[in-house]
Amino acid sequence: MIVRNVNRGQILGTAVRRADSFGLRLRGLMFRQGLGIGEGLVIEPCKAVHTHFMRFPIDVVFLDAEWRVVLVLPAMAPWRFSPQVGGARSVLELAAGAAGATAPGDQLAVE
Repeated sequence: MIVRNVNRGQILGTAVRRADSFGLRLRGLMFRQGLGIGEGLVIEPCKAVHTHFMRFPIDVVFLDAEWRVVLVLPAMAPWRFSPQVGGARSVLELAAGAAGATAPGDQLAVE
C-alpha cells in the first residue's frame, strides 16, 4: 500500500503492509533489522503498541476509523510501551522520521 498524508501532501510510505490477523499483529516489526525507505506496517485493530524485541526506533501514528490522525509518537525507542489511545482504531508504524510533520487531525489516505 501507499499511505499519503492528504493535509500535508506528503507520502508517508510506499511499501506499507497490513497486519490484521492475530499472528501478524503479535509479530509486528519485532526481530527486524530495520525498515527500508518507504516501508511501514498498519496494525488493525490496535489502540496501543510496544517496541519490545525491536532494534530501532519507529514513528507511531494512531488513526481513527476514518484514518484521521489521533496521536503521533515520533521516534519511539525500543523496549517501550505506548499509552492506550482512546479513539484509535489502527496504528501506522514507520521508520523514525518518516511521519514528518504529520499531526493530530491530519487525514491519511491509502492508494
